[in-house]
Amino acid sequence: MDTKIIFKTPRLILREFISGDAVNMFELNADPTIIRFTGDVTFRSVEEAKALIQNYDQYKKYGYGRWTVIDDSSSEYLGWCGLNYNKDSNETDLGFRFKRHVWGKGIATEAASACMVYGFNQLKLSKIIGRAMKENKASIRVLEKTGMRFEKEFDAPGGKCIQLYKAK
Repeated sequence: MDTKIIFKTPRLILREFISGDAVNMFELNADPTIIRFTGDVTFRSVEEAKALIQNYDQYKKYGYGRWTVIDDSSSEYLGWCGLNYNKDSNETDLGFRFKRHVWGKGIATEAASACMVYGFNQLKLSKIIGRAMKENKASIRVLEKTGMRFEKEFDAPGGKCIQLYKAK
């Protein structure tokens, strides 16, 4: 299977998901600290993570999606970051999830900022949103560092959320 690289940053490679990412995605979602503010549940197995990857249709439907993030120097799987189109709301949101050992090292900001540039320049999007639980100060800071600003607060399963946005 060919690995489709979307783009590189100074430290990172962002590429489409591949089946080989399943173990890493399973481990990422198995960490309760990582998924604490996501509303997601853990995968029951690596096979369930693999099925998510195999059924992920955002690339074919919309030409973009969430992407695997790899450390360019070590080839280590760090997490995922990318854009997701929601047909119901006609909005594209920026999302990310990373292994804990890279938190606080600018990885999320570097990947998220590059996704914003890609979304506006290559995909010609006019607006990108980001959502985070109100208590998730670190994710809100990352969204703000991409240039997003507060748009609204709303209730979601698990608590209050904040939506930020940036328009081109």
